[in-house]
Amino acid sequence: MSVKVEKLENNMAKLIIEVSFEEFDKAVEAVYNREKSRIAMPGFRKGKAPRKMIEKVYGAGVFYEDAANQVINAEYPKAARECGEDIVSNPSIGIEQIEPGKPFIFTAEVALKPPVELGKYKGVEVEKVEVSVTDEEVDQEIAREQEKNARVEEVTDRPVQDKDQITLDFEGFVDGEAFEGGKGEDYALTIGSGAFIPGFEDQLIGAEIGQEMEVNVTFPENYGAKDLAGKPAVFKCTVKSIKEKILPELNDEFADEVSEFSTLAEYREDVKKNILKKKEDAAKQAKEDRAVNAVVADSKIDIPAPMLRTQQEQMVDQMAQQLQMQGLSMEQYMQYTGMTRETMVDNMKDNAERRIRTRLCLEEVAKQENITATEEEYEAELQKMADQYHIDLDRVREIMEAEKETMMTDLAVQKAVTFITDNAVEVEPKAAEAEESAEEAPAEAAEE
Repeated sequence: MSVKVEKLENNMAKLIIEVSFEEFDKAVEAVYNREKSRIAMPGFRKGKAPRKMIEKVYGAGVFYEDAANQVINAEYPKAARECGEDIVSNPSIGIEQIEPGKPFIFTAEVALKPPVELGKYKGVEVEKVEVSVTDEEVDQEIAREQEKNARVEEVTDRPVQDKDQITLDFEGFVDGEAFEGGKGEDYALTIGSGAFIPGFEDQLIGAEIGQEMEVNVTFPENYGAKDLAGKPAVFKCTVKSIKEKILPELNDEFADEVSEFSTLAEYREDVKKNILKKKEDAAKQAKEDRAVNAVVADSKIDIPAPMLRTQQEQMVDQMAQQLQMQGLSMEQYMQYTGMTRETMVDNMKDNAERRIRTRLCLEEVAKQENITATEEEYEAELQKMADQYHIDLDRVREIMEAEKETMMTDLAVQKAVTFITDNAVEVEPKAAEAEESAEEAPAEAAEE
């Protein structure tokens, strides 16, 4: 096999790959041996017809298409490695020559990694984000922990109150007639949850166990069932049981039970510290994102269309893997959403372009600043994987050997992010945006 490279416009190249006729003929022979049992020839038992006889009857190229696919699948990866080019797309294959007695020649049109023209990447300006923790935020976090540790008790000596958990029988009527879907038995309902239409739950407050009562409501105008939308209704309801959620008292005993601390004061301080850490991490991430985005925005890259398309395809494949981990196939997802694979690929375009530009810029910064990953950093990454998946380190090293170069590049890219961020200049937010910017990191922390 030999390969020649023809450079094209727009960071594209054509690989011209030549395979000797002898090698191609071996592939033809392999296809013949695989397919002969399916071919019926007069005068021969099935699977016993000679190759030359089959080619005489069906044409000399009867096995060429399958043989060509076999050779292309085997030889293209070799050619891609041997050509010395940085290929960043799937190939577009064309057949140039496929004739008896002559070399098999095919072409592979591919995108090459485009050059990056970096703009400013040292000292880019990013808005400063101040983070702090209020007493209210600490109280809210502790209240959530209270809820987790609450107990539920049966209540028999009082009527329904707000926040109670009740079981309920009900039947709804419109214009005196029961309607479909308006009846329920032993229905579990938390008062104040908003599970029913507005006004329903409020009217149950004060109801006694076993007491039949009427609840009068009006269905919203935008209610899903059109025949009920906007209509007044009467629900005949009977509360069958009441349960009350009892929150633990906030004291030293509570702190000792839910944390490693023996006093409530120590526990509060730890909660505050953890909230602050989340906010600081979010602010750090926000700074990294803004700094890198500024570098990308000030750079110039001519992304070849096939490179972009390949990235889009890869992102859809990654999405399919994630869905599969959640027990959902891509076919089911497309059925639920009404999308086709092509629609999904198209929807990935903007994100794919952003991902490519970011990656190429970071790789170029690493190159410009001679930023590389060390063997110690690589080993540390392998150790993380071993710990995460509970696999022996030597086994992880063996599995990831083929991906070592990619992992080393990934580590260098992350170090480039750190370099850009460390060299960024924090500036005060503009007056009109000061309040919004100051709240951005806390908001992001809350989302986590």
